[in-house]
Amino acid sequence: MLAPPGGDFNPRVIFVKNHEPRSSRSVNTMANIFPRWSNLLPLKIAVCIGSAVAGVALAFNYYATPKALTVGYQPSQPIPFSHKIHVDQLGLDCRYCHSFVDVSGHSNVPTSNTCWNCHQHVQRDSPKLAPLHRSMDPAFPGYDGKPIEWVRIHKSPDYVYFNHAAHVNRGISCQSCHGDVNKMEVVYQDQSHSMGWCLDCHRAPEKHLRPLEEVYNFDYNAETFISNNPQLGVKTTKDLGLKLKEQFDVKPKESCATCHH
Repeated sequence: MLAPPGGDFNPRVIFVKNHEPRSSRSVNTMANIFPRWSNLLPLKIAVCIGSAVAGVALAFNYYATPKALTVGYQPSQPIPFSHKIHVDQLGLDCRYCHSFVDVSGHSNVPTSNTCWNCHQHVQRDSPKLAPLHRSMDPAFPGYDGKPIEWVRIHKSPDYVYFNHAAHVNRGISCQSCHGDVNKMEVVYQDQSHSMGWCLDCHRAPEKHLRPLEEVYNFDYNAETFISNNPQLGVKTTKDLGLKLKEQFDVKPKESCATCHH
């Protein structure tokens, strides 16, 4: 190698093709395309997706179930029939209007004739009863003889079998499934009637059992009944329920085929 012009030869300085010392050349590196905080971006995205999925699941678990969709359902009826007046004030028995409830798998809605038995004499001129007159009174303007089209409130899905008679004849009261109907001016759905709700009762029926003579009594109180009947030999409402469960031989099933067949 030649010494640089005008100077002495320095063996520690190596010249390359472009006459630049190797020690003075800069090293080229690739610049970072993404900032440092983007290293956590996949984790953040996963957390957001997980939270969204959990939120949807929780919302569906509540808002897409009978508890949210059916409880409180209160449609307007063609005649504003008040259970509070007829049951609570007048003491009308459930079976007068729903005459199939203890003898059939399905409870019935009263016919126009059932209402007409009383209201051809009572509150006959009330404008609220115009649909009844239109159905039953040939002398009424607009008489058509068609039945009153009541709006159904409680309805089990087609794939569910429920037998009313089997329940009321074994000590299950109307209140257990339909609430305090005797206090309702306008009937609404009080319970969800979901599969889980039914299974809760099937697993512990003693909580809902009553003596058969008290099934249609909306003023029934288990503690009062116990105190008035010391001969039963029970001291608590739980003991009464267990005694009735044994007496009625209540053994509710929990298999799918019980209701889905």
